[in-house]
Amino acid sequence: MADSEGLDLIEISPNAKPPVVKMMDYGKFKYQIQKKAAEAKKKQVVIDVKEVKFRPNIEKHDTEVKLKNIAKFLEQGDKVKLLMQFRGREMAHKEIGLGKFNEIVKMVLEMGAIIESPSKMMGNRVIVMVSPGKKKV
Repeated sequence: MADSEGLDLIEISPNAKPPVVKMMDYGKFKYQIQKKAAEAKKKQVVIDVKEVKFRPNIEKHDTEVKLKNIAKFLEQGDKVKLLMQFRGREMAHKEIGLGKFNEIVKMVLEMGAIIESPSKMMGNRVIVMVSPGKKKV
């Protein structure tokens, strides 16, 4: 019957009694699946992780510039990795750098961000992951 209509006979459920088959144009079926996959890929959103580095002796204006960049990244929907790096003698007075870093994190939270992972000390650097908050509808 499928040959007379120029269609393919496709086995849907081989374990059923009797086996279930369907008559369809297999090439057209594969094409439709490919189009659906392409459409789904087009709609998906890719989230990047941006990294912003700070130092303990950062000046006010430099902090403001970096905060503007963070706001732009969060607005685009990207996650931001905040990093405070200590070098040399700065390691002896980490509390000063951590104080500045906590202030910076508070400013980022005021922008509507959410802390994804709390601050972790890894060697000579402190890292905080921040993601954009819920978008207002």
